[in-house]
Amino acid sequence: MRPQQVFMPTRSVRKRPLPEPPRSLAEEAYERLVRKITRLEAEPGSVLVERDLMAEFGIGRTPLREAMQRLAIERLVNHQPNRGMFVSEITAAGVQQIYEFRAMLDGQAAALAAARATAEQVHALDTLQRELVSATEEGDVDAYVEADRHFYRVLGEAAHNAWIADSIPRIFNLHLRLWFFISRRLGHWEDIALSHEVMTRDVVAALQWRDAAKARQAMEVYVGARLVDIKAIL
Repeated sequence: MRPQQVFMPTRSVRKRPLPEPPRSLAEEAYERLVRKITRLEAEPGSVLVERDLMAEFGIGRTPLREAMQRLAIERLVNHQPNRGMFVSEITAAGVQQIYEFRAMLDGQAAALAAARATAEQVHALDTLQRELVSATEEGDVDAYVEADRHFYRVLGEAAHNAWIADSIPRIFNLHLRLWFFISRRLGHWEDIALSHEVMTRDVVAALQWRDAAKARQAMEVYVGARLVDIKAIL
């Protein structure tokens, strides 16, 4: 007679989340410079002194230069031969060009996303829209910026066009700096955030209804309003 087998219940093992890959020094320098420039801690037109930034960030010359070259490509930094690196100025002509491009890019992204976004992407955008509202209610500008950056990235991906997905994050820091510029002149950021949330709410609703025209209109109306705001204070 064969011995009876006893089956022991197996314990489920909870998998620990994989650790985030370490950031390179160049990536760290880039992120710290982005924060410094977009929040106007480094004023438009000011010189970026390498030795001062190396001391402030605790980062060497090579990764710092890599970060500044990346910012020069994004047009947040202007390299002047024999003079150095300067924070790009905010000019009426430059602002006009940025917002003209944003209206086309963001409007097209929203329209394409209305037709092409997956259900998961629409849900992610809806969740991020709620996070924007919560961040405004709590007065947490850091959480607001992070949710907004993520919103635009997901929107670009939801358009399912590689050129749009690549372009939206590259211009985000330019319009983020202008957002802080407007906020500083007005003395607060919450009112601008509220109008932005009207746009994100309407874009998400249009995506849920698969209405490309309304998605584009919501984005273009918002971008146009911000252009009017900044022209009034330049």
